[in-house]
Amino acid sequence: MPAMTLTFSDLIPALPEIFVLVMACAILLLDVISKQRMWSYTLTLLTLVGAAALTFFSASGAPQYAFGGQFVDDMMADVLKLMTYLASFAVLVYSRVYLTERGLFKGEFFVLLLFATLGMMVMISANHFLVLYVGLELMSLSLYALVAMHRDNAQATEAAMKYFVLGALASGLLLYGMSILYGLTGTLELNKLAATVYMGVQNPTLLSFGLVFLVAGLGFKLGVAPFHMWVPDVYQGAPSAVTLFIGSAPKLAAFAFTMRILVDGLQPAVVEWQGMLAVMAVLSMAIGNLAAIMQTNIKRMLAYSTISHMGFLLLGILSGTFAGYSVSMFYAIVYVLMSLGTFGLVVYLSQNGHEAENLDDFKGLNQRQPWLAALMAMLMFSMAGLPPFVGFYAKLSVLQALVGAGWLWLALVAVLFSLIGAYYYLRVVKILYFDAPHADAPVLSGQADSRALLSINGLAVLLLGLAPQGLIALCVYAMQMSMQ
Repeated sequence: MPAMTLTFSDLIPALPEIFVLVMACAILLLDVISKQRMWSYTLTLLTLVGAAALTFFSASGAPQYAFGGQFVDDMMADVLKLMTYLASFAVLVYSRVYLTERGLFKGEFFVLLLFATLGMMVMISANHFLVLYVGLELMSLSLYALVAMHRDNAQATEAAMKYFVLGALASGLLLYGMSILYGLTGTLELNKLAATVYMGVQNPTLLSFGLVFLVAGLGFKLGVAPFHMWVPDVYQGAPSAVTLFIGSAPKLAAFAFTMRILVDGLQPAVVEWQGMLAVMAVLSMAIGNLAAIMQTNIKRMLAYSTISHMGFLLLGILSGTFAGYSVSMFYAIVYVLMSLGTFGLVVYLSQNGHEAENLDDFKGLNQRQPWLAALMAMLMFSMAGLPPFVGFYAKLSVLQALVGAGWLWLALVAVLFSLIGAYYYLRVVKILYFDAPHADAPVLSGQADSRALLSINGLAVLLLGLAPQGLIALCVYAMQMSMQ
């Protein structure tokens, strides 16, 4: 392999990543020097805003390659990065009071969040197996540390250990699959890999073998069955602010990770991986929806809900069509918006040392906080896929792409499990409005910034449902420009 020459033009597509890295290091140093945590908090927010501005103003229609073709800046990457910044920004605003009350409002949280965000950005723009892996590990190691930040909590420590051990296993599977494909094709660059597979490989059986390991590793990172075992334990065991982060932004990076490998790198082998994704999607929708019905802990219920949603996300990808890829991107963005609002409300209600983790904690919320109950109800309706909320159009778009690709039986299975899943979402609405609140329910205080952002978040789910065309068109355009 010839030596790669680094030029100034290579730095332009990676300016947002460089900016976030520099600012994360600066905030780490500032936190050592100053004990004023609000400075670190404010700088972290400004870092996300600055990265968003750099990404927006450096966006161009055609894909730009850098570092010898290992890094790509295209429209799909730009849109997903902007959504990642938005999700991380919302996590910080929602979590400020929660972290302060529990002694976790520290520079370590802000720096780890920025490094996790940086890892996601690298994953989103990677065009090379090693770059993908570096981004994945940067994100994963930061998330492991965030889960374990509450060191005095045995449940959080246990969740971090499970997450770390299973994450290491999944990384091993990914690396093994990558090494098989490298041995078979002689390249780690995704574009060259696609060209080599298209021309035909000497050993198709070995290609299928490598794909099995790759898809297994991808399944873990997405949190789909049968690689879902970490999701409920980590969601329940981690501090709610960390669960809010894990349940939102990383899903965008995992979607991009899957698209880069399976579509950019292995589209010629679509027949090989379609069947595996179909099995994982059906298992995810079945296990996620059926197991969620039995949960009394809302974080655990939402964890199983995530598994079912990620199964739905796979349906668009496995269609193997441009329409399917576009609506999967739309679905990923919509899911992150819904997840931010739902977990944001869980964090908001966890005040004065009280953890609003059980469904009973939401009893009679309408009698105490009617607006918060209305927001939660809108989010539950959207997650259930009921009109006129945006979750309905996300699911409908995926089903249309699936039927258009000839997977009618799979679309019928998805509709069936969506009907089953509606039960536990509507149960939450029933608890909000028809159950009497506990006598010792905590009194909720101000948090004007969190409340305002939650209101915007909840209303966005409704307004995007009334007019989804703009976001759908953006996803179609981004995918079209990225696949030129």
